[in-house]
Amino acid sequence: MKPFTTYKQALNYIYSHTNFERKQMPKYNMTTLDLSRIQSVLARLGDPHLQFPVVLIAGTKGKGSTAAMCHSILQAAGYKTGLYSSPHLHTFRERIRVGDRLISEEAVISLVNELRAEFDRVFGLTAWEIITTLAFVTFARQPVDIAVLEVGLGGRLDATNVTEPAVSVITSISYDHTHLLGNTLSSIAREKAGIIREGGVVVSAPQFSEPMTVIEEVCQEKHARLIVVGDEKPWRVGRISLKSQTLYLDGEVYTVPLLGEHQAANAATALTAIQALQTRLNLAIPQTALHAGLASVRWPGRLEILSLDPLLIVDSAMNGDSAHKLRRTLEDYFPGREVVLLFGASRDHDYPAMLRELLPHTRRVIVTQANHPRATPPDVLAAMAQTLGYPVAATADVSRALEMALEDFHERDLICVAGSLFLAADARRAWAEMADLPVPETDPV
Repeated sequence: MKPFTTYKQALNYIYSHTNFERKQMPKYNMTTLDLSRIQSVLARLGDPHLQFPVVLIAGTKGKGSTAAMCHSILQAAGYKTGLYSSPHLHTFRERIRVGDRLISEEAVISLVNELRAEFDRVFGLTAWEIITTLAFVTFARQPVDIAVLEVGLGGRLDATNVTEPAVSVITSISYDHTHLLGNTLSSIAREKAGIIREGGVVVSAPQFSEPMTVIEEVCQEKHARLIVVGDEKPWRVGRISLKSQTLYLDGEVYTVPLLGEHQAANAATALTAIQALQTRLNLAIPQTALHAGLASVRWPGRLEILSLDPLLIVDSAMNGDSAHKLRRTLEDYFPGREVVLLFGASRDHDYPAMLRELLPHTRRVIVTQANHPRATPPDVLAAMAQTLGYPVAATADVSRALEMALEDFHERDLICVAGSLFLAADARRAWAEMADLPVPETDPV
């Protein structure tokens, strides 16, 4: 085989495999997501995924933010820490990082060339399984002291679930991917609870009663220790500002730079997970590292203020529950502001629920479409909004949608971009170009 010489070639090879981030998964079952595929590759590579301790994080919303917080805290404590997250905001390289360094283009090319023959031996290997293997090999070769892994979809059948986590974390569970994971919170929770191990340690964020019952049942079945955030050590939000919020937990006051009560809950979950990991692995994590790690975390595209004048915010809310949390946060942080909503969503997400939650609280709505294969066409979104009784403007171009919002901007307006992480990425890029700011790095494919 002729080796790849460019980053674009390596990415094209990865994406040439079945890629459920770019097309809708037909079924969520052990045929579509057959873990034996990635296990066979990893076995021939010496099982790199078993060569470092793992914090494995599943959930509907908040798992990426919680993973970023855990990663930041472990770094602050002096541990060489890998972070595997998805999807990326702007570049594939964000998915695999050691410390603050993203995997380099050269490393992606080299690893794909080296492992390509092994990948090609396995029929049906997916892009997600290839990317996950690249992360495991990267972390094993560094080597990292600990890796924080964000589950891609579900939990039970996700490629990250071939690991043996020291701590399993389940963040907030709500309705999403119901065509795959089931149309009840119990069925969704059971898939997420697939990351729980026999005799393991489990940290759960505060949950609705239905998913919590399932998590408790699975922990009992597997004799796993369950720690529910807030049960033994209540937490609460203190001061809020446009730069940060304070979190009160166990007699300490933490600074959290990510905004919204839901991010305070994620921070409390991350702190609880790190303390459980500390006990499980006998780690040295001083209180100063907990504070410094949380205070320095950065996770763009999640209730991120891009500009104060005009007031422009991007968020990755992508189901009814996260849209509700977004609405509440906007009311808490920006009382009296009128919302101009730029909305776009993926076809497989519950955009009707998001629109029902957000539309009654807006002055104007512009529906648009992210540059992504799964994006819902704006005419479909407009028809849904009109069915709900709200006229909207529509354009398929995100830059034009932002221009339209700015052309009609009133002094008390707040422009909010929401509906998908892919839309948040496009809006960040469009604003950078408009405001003559550094344009975020993007991939050639």
